[in-house]
Amino acid sequence: MTARRSRHRSAAYAALALGLAGSLALTGCNSHSSKKSKKSSSSSSKSKKRKIIGGGAAAAGAGAASRRVPDCYPSTYKVTFSQQTGPKSHVAVKFKNSTSRDCKLYNAPLLRFNNAKKPLPLLQGTPGHLDGTRITVPAHGYAYAVIPTNTAATKGTEQKSVAIDFMGVSASSVTHGPVTVDFAEKRLHITVGTSKVTNWSSSIHGAQLAGGVGK
Repeated sequence: MTARRSRHRSAAYAALALGLAGSLALTGCNSHSSKKSKKSSSSSSKSKKRKIIGGGAAAAGAGAASRRVPDCYPSTYKVTFSQQTGPKSHVAVKFKNSTSRDCKLYNAPLLRFNNAKKPLPLLQGTPGHLDGTRITVPAHGYAYAVIPTNTAATKGTEQKSVAIDFMGVSASSVTHGPVTVDFAEKRLHITVGTSKVTNWSSSIHGAQLAGGVGK
């Protein structure tokens, strides 16, 4: 009886040992699988983040490109002239941005009256590459320049036409032009002599002050 019980106990212990070993093996497998799953999830999350960041950078680049301000273009209907009389006589040059986007103007308009070889000198000096002025003309907005004609010499004689170029950053660069305005065709009486033209300004008052003919 004692020998049988001893054999039964030995068999039971052996079965128990096998059961425990199998359980531990399963636990190890599950743990390894869980770690793999976590790594896979982390990698997927990082990939999504990279995609989102990359997409954001592309969108920012596209936004910056769309915000670039183009140069303004002259035309016979965008640039108009009017003569102001009196002690502070001057010719007002008005540019209209007829587009739905902002545009930029550099320095001053280059004006050649009656097919002159050289444009009217600039009242505020010759612009360089670094000290040139630039203004942004809003969509459907205006910019102004003034030619003082408050003395006999600056008033000069009546002009027939004017060719207009839009200046670039420096005095030697031109962005767009020329276009020619025929004063007789537009029934305008514009008298200009040995005068100079101011830089572009966002307001007529600012241009008049720059030309010394402000009210």
